[in-house]
Amino acid sequence: MNPWSDAIEARRRELGSSLTIMGHHYQADEVIRHADLRGDTLQLARQALDVDSGHIVFCGVYFMAESVALLARPGQTVHLPEPSAECSMALMSTAPAVERVLERLEARGRKVTPLVYGNSTLGLKALAGARGGAVCTSANALPMLRWALEQSDAVLFLPDRNLGWNTADALGLPLAERALIRPRGDGPEEAENARLLLWPGFCSIHTRFTTRQIDRLRAEHPGALVAVHPECTPEVVAAADAVGSTSFLIRYAAEAPAGSTCVLGTEINLVERLAAEHRDRLTVLPLVESACTHMAQTTEERLAACLEAAAGGGDGFAVRISEENREQARSALERMFQTAG
Repeated sequence: MNPWSDAIEARRRELGSSLTIMGHHYQADEVIRHADLRGDTLQLARQALDVDSGHIVFCGVYFMAESVALLARPGQTVHLPEPSAECSMALMSTAPAVERVLERLEARGRKVTPLVYGNSTLGLKALAGARGGAVCTSANALPMLRWALEQSDAVLFLPDRNLGWNTADALGLPLAERALIRPRGDGPEEAENARLLLWPGFCSIHTRFTTRQIDRLRAEHPGALVAVHPECTPEVVAAADAVGSTSFLIRYAAEAPAGSTCVLGTEINLVERLAAEHRDRLTVLPLVESACTHMAQTTEERLAACLEAAAGGGDGFAVRISEENREQARSALERMFQTAG
């Protein structure tokens, strides 16, 4: 044990049932070992609905904690150990910029439904809610995109162009019906008639993976099984044996044949955790080491400080939801639950 771990456990005992610690799978082992609940973005949002504790401490990045805060009950406070832990993808699309694009499209007679990936700002989720759109995660992007396409003549999927494109592939949407838009100016001609309009955002963690890396690992480990996250580029997804959300990748490793080599293209903390978990049954390797520096901002020291503040009645780590965005952003989340469970 170390001083920070000792302090965390002391505050856990003090707060008792009034505390629930939630941790995303991309957190480092030293942090996630303290979590009562673990999961990917969708799992944690679902689990939050059943949490009764007055204090919810979320170990992850800001947009995830915001979603939990939107779903929290009266009297519950959601705390984030490192309030500056952002997501670079989430910052690639702002509500005002998206509003301008939607207005430009609508001025040309397009009826557009926004489908917003969970890796987005509160303002963007609120915009989706106000315009009849919804939120999705990598775990339910397929049913949510199918739903969104039924709502109007076009869908604006944002901010992750790769998740949108890969989901369209899985749905069988023709290439001619997709277009990458230009937020700061007129889009390409094909955007005039495309059913799926993609915002040009991306995940810096998952776009580090390449087909060359896949070829190298397969050459070094003949017969290796390769599974990647759908935030990877379409070329990487096409070259892999399987693609799926964080929860899918966890199942993929668990169900891989004994003695096999399983190569995973996702955040390194999760890959190393799965490698340790399955070391007696199979070999789990990273496609390449790719770490999220934003997730890494949450440390045991920050978690200890957060719990200390919560135990003392302080709210310096509390996640605050602006009232102007609360109702519409929550409605976008609720549409996701109603549509995809």
